[in-house]
Amino acid sequence: MTDRPKPGEANEARIVRGTDETRIVRATDEEHVVREFHRLYFDGPAGEGRVHHRTTWMGVPCLKCPLDLWVYQEILAQVRPALVVETGTHRGGSALFLAHALDALGLGEIVSIDVLAGDGRPAHPRIRYVTGSSSDRDVVAPIFAGRDPEEPRVVILDSDHSREHVLRELAIFAPRVSSSGYLVVEDTNVNGRPVLPEHGPGPGEAVDEFLAANPAWERDRSREKFLLTYNPGGYLRRKA
Repeated sequence: MTDRPKPGEANEARIVRGTDETRIVRATDEEHVVREFHRLYFDGPAGEGRVHHRTTWMGVPCLKCPLDLWVYQEILAQVRPALVVETGTHRGGSALFLAHALDALGLGEIVSIDVLAGDGRPAHPRIRYVTGSSSDRDVVAPIFAGRDPEEPRVVILDSDHSREHVLRELAIFAPRVSSSGYLVVEDTNVNGRPVLPEHGPGPGEAVDEFLAANPAWERDRSREKFLLTYNPGGYLRRKA
């Protein structure tokens, strides 16, 4: 077991000594705090269950971290997408959140894809639900048929969290996101990054593999400014 500075210890040492070594210790201390809070927030307080399983948007279950939702509205305001594609609908809370954000901007439509059809999902004029696999090209292709390939788009991948499935999604969707668009791979925090170490290779590993093979893409770390994100390293954009 390695020694770890006590809370506040690194900050005090930096003021006293101001050395490069102390700044490294302080960064390590901060990373530990963020990582441990991430685990606590994800799992939830003892006996209460995961926080995102108890999170709603306008009364509809929305299995997201609210800090990521805030980042989403910033992305939407910047990109001003004509189309938002979400994979993994569940109860429709995130689709409704995105629709309300687009309402505020006065533009765009949402297509939300899920292998399961769901009764009681929120209806909204900007939302269209599609039933099918987001890794099936025959399901995905009609969504983009006849559209301007250069239109600004945002794609959010949040369905099956296995590495293989996410890689198939990336192969299908990344070419359909222009330089003006944005691509988010959700739940890159699983498989010990830092939660659910028992999960096995998942979205985070898929992103690593995708970026290694696609040098035109990069991570946008500025989207992790709130420190806690369920999508570490998963906010992707084309390089300028």
